[in-house]
Amino acid sequence: MSESSKRDLDPKQHFYATRQRIGYTPRKRTPPETYQQLGFICGLEVHQQLLTEKKLFCHCPAGIYQEEGEYDAELVRHMRPTLSELGEYDGTALMEFKTKKNIIYRIANETACTYDVDDTPPFKVNRQAIEIALEIALLLQTNIVGELHITRKQYLDGSIPTGFQRTAIIGIEGQIPLRQKTVRIIQLSLEEDSCREVSDIRHRRVYTTDRLGIPLVETVTYPDMKTPTEVAEAAQYIRFLTRSTGKVRTGIGAAREDVNVSIRGGTRVEIKGVAHIKYLPELTHNEAFRQKSLLTIRQELLARMPDWEGWKISHREVDVDILSKPSTYLRQAKKKDHRFIAVNLPGFRGLLCFFSQPGRLFADEISDRLKVIACIEKPNMVHSEEWRPQGRGDDWGSIRDLLEAGPEDAQILFWGPAEDIPTALETIEERCRLAFAGVPNETRKSFPDGTTMFERVLPGPDRMYPDTDSAPIPVSQKLIEQVRSRLPVPVDQRMAQLEAWGVPRDAFYFLLKYNLVGLIERIAGDWEAEPKFVATLLAHRLKHLQGQLQPASPFDFEQLYELFAFIRGKRLQADILYDMLPVVYAHPNMDLESVLTSIDYAPQDCERILALLPVLREQFSRINTSPDPEAARHWIMGKLRPLALGNVPLNELAEAIGRGGSHE
Repeated sequence: MSESSKRDLDPKQHFYATRQRIGYTPRKRTPPETYQQLGFICGLEVHQQLLTEKKLFCHCPAGIYQEEGEYDAELVRHMRPTLSELGEYDGTALMEFKTKKNIIYRIANETACTYDVDDTPPFKVNRQAIEIALEIALLLQTNIVGELHITRKQYLDGSIPTGFQRTAIIGIEGQIPLRQKTVRIIQLSLEEDSCREVSDIRHRRVYTTDRLGIPLVETVTYPDMKTPTEVAEAAQYIRFLTRSTGKVRTGIGAAREDVNVSIRGGTRVEIKGVAHIKYLPELTHNEAFRQKSLLTIRQELLARMPDWEGWKISHREVDVDILSKPSTYLRQAKKKDHRFIAVNLPGFRGLLCFFSQPGRLFADEISDRLKVIACIEKPNMVHSEEWRPQGRGDDWGSIRDLLEAGPEDAQILFWGPAEDIPTALETIEERCRLAFAGVPNETRKSFPDGTTMFERVLPGPDRMYPDTDSAPIPVSQKLIEQVRSRLPVPVDQRMAQLEAWGVPRDAFYFLLKYNLVGLIERIAGDWEAEPKFVATLLAHRLKHLQGQLQPASPFDFEQLYELFAFIRGKRLQADILYDMLPVVYAHPNMDLESVLTSIDYAPQDCERILALLPVLREQFSRINTSPDPEAARHWIMGKLRPLALGNVPLNELAEAIGRGGSHE
């Protein structure tokens, strides 16, 4: 037993001590060398929906989504594992079977058909989707396959009614350039999207089938990213690359990332369905240190119990009244006639309050699995190393006496319906036994704060097999060359173009996210506009407006081309766009003549405007009370700007004001 566990345990102090022990630091204060010392590696699986009219294997429309509560039928299914050809059960299938879930699919006639529920064989693969996938595969510099072979990938969480996803590899072995390295691509696949989850409470999981079958591509990288920053950079590059085609869906859920993280001595852990790239650095940083924490716990356990193979828990049913001051949720559980079980964990003293993630303990690893596998919603347990223990300190002494616990043991008190207690006990023992091995193979659900929780056991590697309903599809060299001939400009070349124009680096993200570099190029070429001015007008002014205004109807970026054409035809100075753009964005259907009227534009002679400078300087000298030597320039600029807007370049006006000197 360690020296720390011989003393009285202060859970809060112990939590911070263990955080320091594993060397955890906030991400923004963590140098790259730390990740090298951890042996951090990460790979990505980027899923991107394609902008097609129909779904991948049927003729249902793609991109139409059900409103909450709107559906025409419900279908209920259950998971039942079967033996493979090798006489083995898949671990994920066994875990899902333990949950005893009712999987409910809510079906809308407009967006689903009998194919979606496996009552009809697949139709021919959507040709439009194949060509878009080929375009993306070529941009990723992959080697295109000679034939598309449709395979079935097992999906055991219920998100696809058939229990498998039809998928086909399009290209293999490509690459993408980052600023300081090249990331290798394993493959690009074309596949059908899964259902959209509505809720997952207790033994009932509900999906809608509107998203099911929408074509998407999955880009899989090698684990070439060595820091969380590189992970986000690679994800952004792939995002910009797919958007450069103009043929992918955007918006919530249209693109999602699965992140595979491991450190030296750990194992691959997959963080599923990350909706925002901005979450990736924090998620991968915290996962690296979570694995470091689990490896440290393993080291501690093996030092305490080198012969742990016979390790097991003991338990007793208790009455919640054993606690002198049970919390509200404990009393509520008693009213629901839940059973309360006290569990002894031999040798685990000081480990339940061991740091695992910011604000989370090793005890949360157990609680998460109780929710997911035993289907006992949180809060579902308390333990002897709580920061704010339930009841008085001697309550846990009573529980320890009841369990005949030793001084090195830790205790859990959990509750739930009687039918879930056996699964819960199995789950607690299984997770604690896994602690002796280190880092379990699992998939985890992400949260915006950068933490994760257990979602399911990681599927085995042998989850794909041929689809006997689909014939191979030849990919001709002629088709490849046709697609190659219309490829967009590669993302790295667009970045170089922006740098050559002198566009600020902070504008790149917005311009590439919305695929606007080509539009800037056209505006600059057709209307003699300065590319840097156009780029900053979009990435700074328009971006700001997006956060401030709600358009009366959808805004199309192509309207910016018409706007530049309009001011060119009117011989207006480009500065007027700063005032016109808010009106155009808020009212996309307003004609541009009316926009001019709304900002009080009036044609003015340039010489007449500049002739007002001496008068204004004299006027300012009489009213000036400011010690600021620039005050005169700012005041005069404010007076003349409404007259100059569209008539005199504002930079020239500022220079003219400056040449006249400033009053001090």
